[in-house]
Amino acid sequence: MANHEIPVKINVKTTINDEETFELVVFGRYYQKNQASFLQYEEALEEGTVRTIVKASKEEALILRGGAVKMRLPFRLHKKTRGSYEMPFGTFETITHAHRITQSEGLIEILYDFTMKGSPGGTYHLEIRYQEDHK
Repeated sequence: MANHEIPVKINVKTTINDEETFELVVFGRYYQKNQASFLQYEEALEEGTVRTIVKASKEEALILRGGAVKMRLPFRLHKKTRGSYEMPFGTFETITHAHRITQSEGLIEILYDFTMKGSPGGTYHLEIRYQEDHK
């Protein structure tokens, strides 16, 4: 059975250490599969197009990015989880430690500590809000 995809408008807000905030508004698709929510969207960067898939379920989440930026960030509630970040000059190991994973109607929220190459990168608060896009 095919996934029922819904066109959505997505607002991605990332706050680092309660100081810096980055916001992105994109259009993408939403679907559900096996109790998990999936969001797919593309963003155009100077380096090229980046395709992002966000998967969230009750105690786990995963952010996959492909294209100009390749990244795999898995999250498990209250656990340290290894991921990877690929750059032109090498691939780095990342570690995420999720303190909160929320998946509700129109919202995926992840609060996590981020470490890359062994250096603490701070506490990230990711809020992804989405709503059906009526063109």
